[in-house]
This record gives sequence, C-alpha cells and structure tokens, in this order.
Amino acid sequence: MYFRRRARADREFREAQQEGFAVLQRLAQEPSPFGSAQAEVPAAPAGSDAAAHAPDFPPADLRAPSRQDVDGFMMRWVQPLVIDGQVRTCPQCGDYRDWIVFCMRDDSVWLRCRAGHETKEPGLDAAWYNRNSGPVDRYHPTLEEGLRHLGH
Repeated sequence: MYFRRRARADREFREAQQEGFAVLQRLAQEPSPFGSAQAEVPAAPAGSDAAAHAPDFPPADLRAPSRQDVDGFMMRWVQPLVIDGQVRTCPQCGDYRDWIVFCMRDDSVWLRCRAGHETKEPGLDAAWYNRNSGPVDRYHPTLEEGLRHLGH
C-alpha cells in the first residue's frame, strides 16, 4: 500500500511539473508586451535644467541615513551580557547588567555601563549586533540625546 501511494504521488507530481513546463513554453513563445513599447518621457520646458537632473525618489527628507552617514548605532541591553559562557562585567565598577551596546562605523562594539564607563568588547562584532538589535526606530543628532532616549 505504501508503495502505491508513493508511486501515485510521484506520478501526480510529474504531471504537474509537465503542465507547468508547458505553460512556461507557451509564455516564452508569446511576444513581450514591454519589448516594443517604450515609456514616454515628458519633455522638460525649454530653458530649464530639469532635463539634466532626474528627480530624487524618495525625497531627501524621507530617506534614512546610510551606515556611512552615522557614527554608530546603539541599543539597550538590560539582562546580563553573556559572552563565550562568561557574564560580562564592567572592569571599573563591576556592573553586569543594563548596558548600552554601541556598534561603531568601523564595526567595533563598545559597552557602556550605567555609571558611564565605556570599554571595547573584542568578543562581539557587528554581525552579533545586527542579529540582536531591532530595527532602527530613531536617529539622534548627539550621543547624549541618544543616551537620554535609552534611559541613561
């Protein structure tokens, strides 16, 4: 019984594959609706330089800054930070939770404890940051404003 069901399922799969291939063959033989028709570009008024510059889409005020436009990204990490099986503590004050994690433009990762001590973390990289951070929800013009937003 098992072999019959499998043979029937295989036969049905092959038939569906053949039908799909036949549809693709028919579509390949039809002329493309985009091949002969060209989109008409509206003519620019005489004397204007609008023809020389294409409009930006989306407008500059709606675009998010690129990674090269910002100095870094930051996120809050409330729980203890475990790296290679060890709980990371601040070398100056011994705090082990409530970090601000920075991912800098050069892909280095820095940690800042609640007391304001900052240290580079060689055990973390930009890939770790990208896996653990959420989407960027806000851009801040200064570091202090970003820290205030995150509660530090």
